[in-house]
Amino acid sequence: MSGFSAGWLELREPYDARARNRDVLAAVAAAFAGRSAVSTVDLGCGTGATLRAVAPHLPARQSWRLVDNDLGLLARAASSDRPAHASVTPTPVDLARDLEAALDGAVDLVTTSALLDLVSAEWLERFAVEVAAHRLPVYAALTYDGRAVLEPADAFDDAVIAAVNRHQRRDKGFGPALGPTAAVAAIARFERVRYAVVEGASDWVFAPHDHKIQKDVLAGWASAAREFGELPLGDIVAWLTRRSDLIAAGRSTMRIGHMDLFARPIGLR
Repeated sequence: MSGFSAGWLELREPYDARARNRDVLAAVAAAFAGRSAVSTVDLGCGTGATLRAVAPHLPARQSWRLVDNDLGLLARAASSDRPAHASVTPTPVDLARDLEAALDGAVDLVTTSALLDLVSAEWLERFAVEVAAHRLPVYAALTYDGRAVLEPADAFDDAVIAAVNRHQRRDKGFGPALGPTAAVAAIARFERVRYAVVEGASDWVFAPHDHKIQKDVLAGWASAAREFGELPLGDIVAWLTRRSDLIAAGRSTMRIGHMDLFARPIGLR
């Protein structure tokens, strides 16, 4: 799968934490209320942000298997802060190839963040079949859904966003990616294996003072639009310059659409 730098993951973590849908997190907490312990496997763990976000909502005694194919990120995740009664086992796995191995063993909950929009329809099918075979609940957060609103609006915004959304469908290491269609596809797939799904928006919201992350997101979008090759390079550069000027002037805001879901086998207590 395509990797992400530790710097980018650290930059986005506080925005991710604020964006996580509280109703979906409450459903996760309710599913494990009254349990004395819970064993969780986190797919594509990065630096451990999902553990830090979800652990306070689970029983005090926790074991986490952190799965990623990036050994550097795994080392950071394994050494990060955790609840007093939580154990952490870093597990290097290539999820594109060895998904089933990642889910093997004693597991009560599967978590992942910002992963489903990277995977293919075929991989999602494998994932749904595997978790359903073991009747495992799944908390999947921060799946990009293609929505984006930039203020003040620029006449070229829609063209760039459309190019980015097409670029999101390219292979990210799992085959042709679901991209902005991932959340809807995942909900439908879980419902077909008789899972009940709680869903909710988890949009990134960037205020005028959030200069660094706005600049990084827009630079990434410009690069994706250029790589896709449908828009003139000069128009992309001019757009990025105008938007960067708005950020520098403290006039830019952004809302970028994401979805969270908690999927649970019907009848599971």
